[in-house]
Amino acid sequence: MSRKPIIAGNWKMNKTVKEAHEFVEAVKDKVPSPDIVDSVVAAPFVALDRIVADAKGSNLKIAAENVHFEESGAYTGEVSPVMLQDLGVDYVIIGHSERRAYFAETDDTVNKKVLAALAHHLLPIFCVGESLDEREGGRWQAVIKNQVTKAFAGVPADQAPSVVVAYEPIWAIGTGKSATAEIAEEVCHFIRETIAGLYGKDAAEKVRIQYGGSVKPANIKDFLAQADIDGGLVGGASLQPESFLALLDGAKA
Repeated sequence: MSRKPIIAGNWKMNKTVKEAHEFVEAVKDKVPSPDIVDSVVAAPFVALDRIVADAKGSNLKIAAENVHFEESGAYTGEVSPVMLQDLGVDYVIIGHSERRAYFAETDDTVNKKVLAALAHHLLPIFCVGESLDEREGGRWQAVIKNQVTKAFAGVPADQAPSVVVAYEPIWAIGTGKSATAEIAEEVCHFIRETIAGLYGKDAAEKVRIQYGGSVKPANIKDFLAQADIDGGLVGGASLQPESFLALLDGAKA
């Protein structure tokens, strides 16, 4: 099955509102048609209102970097799916390795956030990945299967294909190291097999799986040439307009 590529830039804790606005203005008229590739940037909460407005009418989609699973309540500092839906955000990243490592994200909260996002018409990009110890210890399959299975718990079969899964090995995030295309493909194929075990092969073939971990314009084509890799979740290489557009060009081939 041919799946449309999706390139998502994850800005993390970078860019002021002014800088985010300038970035979107620089790229919004240059991103490819959504018939060819889905082009997404994930920005800090403070910039979302501005850049959603900036991107309106263009082919650029906007993502949040996190979401709370409750609609409202006494959760100081959190942002609800209702708020993101009201802003007009398209996607939301859930369970990034940095959220897991630094902010006590768990498989349980990832699942709650996936369900909340879907309930409010936000498209989840949920992240899975193993540590260096888990990979070298031969436990990566058990870790990945557990993360995928728990994240999809309670997701209706008809909504499963709209979920994007991002494989981002923890040992390759922000380190300058990158899994080879062959290693990334092995894991992404395993992710697809795990989803097939939950929903059947036809549904699994529709789910898009990204690779994340030091993805750059120079290597994006190598990853997308693999059968089960449908895009990239990109950190540092998405911060400059020229680099982001080069990633999108690499996804078109």
